[in-house]
Amino acid sequence: MKRSNTFREMFHILFCIFLLSTAFMVNASASSAASMKVDIVSYEPFPARIGEHVDVWVKIENTGYGRADAVSIKMEPEYPFILDSQNNAIRNIGIMSPETESLQRFRLFVDENARVGTGSVDVYYRTNNEDIWYRSSFDLNVGSNTFNSKGTLELTDIECRPRVLMPGDVATLNFVLTNTADKDVVTIAGVDFDTNARVQSALLKGTEGIEVISDIYTGSGVIGPGDSIILSYNIRIDNDIAKGTHHLELFMTGNSHAYNNNWRIPVDVDPTSLKVIPIKTMELVNGEGQLEFEVANTHPNTLNSVSVKLEAENVVFSPEEYFIGSMGPDELFTIEIDAKSSSQDLSVPVTISVEYRNGMNQHSTELGIRDMQLIEANNGNNRSTIALGAALVILLGIPAVAYMRRRKNSN
Repeated sequence: MKRSNTFREMFHILFCIFLLSTAFMVNASASSAASMKVDIVSYEPFPARIGEHVDVWVKIENTGYGRADAVSIKMEPEYPFILDSQNNAIRNIGIMSPETESLQRFRLFVDENARVGTGSVDVYYRTNNEDIWYRSSFDLNVGSNTFNSKGTLELTDIECRPRVLMPGDVATLNFVLTNTADKDVVTIAGVDFDTNARVQSALLKGTEGIEVISDIYTGSGVIGPGDSIILSYNIRIDNDIAKGTHHLELFMTGNSHAYNNNWRIPVDVDPTSLKVIPIKTMELVNGEGQLEFEVANTHPNTLNSVSVKLEAENVVFSPEEYFIGSMGPDELFTIEIDAKSSSQDLSVPVTISVEYRNGMNQHSTELGIRDMQLIEANNGNNRSTIALGAALVILLGIPAVAYMRRRKNSN
C-alpha cells in the first residue's frame, strides 16, 4: 500500500516538472519569435538648438509573431548630447504582443560649446531581463540658425500622385510653400526687416496604415517675396488600410522657431476599381459563340493600361487578353470576346480577371467566377425537318394543282 502511494507521488512530481518545462519552452519560444524594430520618429526643436534641451521620441515595435515578455529600451547619447537625468536612461515597457508598439520621449541637453552639424545617440533594447542589449545608432542635426527675416510661408497647394490611392500603392505628395510677402522690406517699430523666408526643415509624419519613406527635408536657401518652393515626399499605403480620408502631419521650421508651422495633410484611399458585367447570358452553341461584357471604372481616378482576361478549362478565348487602355471615372466600355470550347460538360466555370495601373502602381485583380452554359443544337435533325416540310408542301400541292387543272378542263 505504501509502495502504491509512493509511486503516485512520484508520478505527480514528474508530471508537474513536465508542465513547468513545457511552459518554460513555450515562453522561451514566444520570446525568441519576437522581433523588435527601433526608430527615432522625430525630435523637437529641429535642428536641436545649441545650449538648449531637445525632446527625442523613440518608437519600439514588435514586428515578429511571438510575444516579448519584458521589453526595455535605453538611451546613451554621445557628445554634444547629454541626458537630462541618468535616472531616465532606461524605460521598462513590459509585455509587447505582436504588431504592437510603444513611443517613449527622452529629453537631452545640447552642450553650449557644440558646433553646428550632427551628433549621435545610441538606443538599446532587450526583450527580457536576462537578454543582452541590442544597439541602434541615430544622427540628430544640431544648429542655432535664427533669422530676422519676416517673410511668412503658407501651404498654397497639395498634389498627390495618384490623386486617390489604393491599398498597396506608393505615391508622391508635393507641397507648394509660398512666401506671401508682397514687398521686399517691412518696417516694424522703426526697424527695417527683409521679407525673405526660409524652410530650415520640414518633416512629414505618417499615420496608421501610411508610411513616409522619404527623409526629413533640410534647406538653407532663401525664398523671396511671392516666390515658392516645392517639397516632395514618397509614401507607402498598407495592404489592409481602411477606405476613407487619412491625415498626415507636415511640420516645418521657418525663419526661426517663431515661424514654425504644422499642417494636417489629407490622403484619400479607395479600394474600388473595375467591374466586368456580362451583357447577355454567357453561353456557347455547339462549342462556339461570342461573349459580351460591359467594363466599368468605379474608381475616382483614371485607370491606365486596363485589360480584361478570361480563363476556363478546355476553352480558347480570342483575344486572349482584351486591352482597353485608359478609363476615366465612371467610364463604361463594351467588349466582345469569341470563345471555342472542347468541353463535354453542360457548363464551364470562367474566371474573369483585370489588370490596370493607378498612377505608376500595377494592380491585378480576380473579379470572380461565372458559369458559361454549353448548348448542343442538332443541326442535322433541323435540316431533315426542313426537308420533310418542303416535301410535304410539294406532295400536298400536287392534288391541288391537279384539281385546278381538272376544273379548268371541265369548263
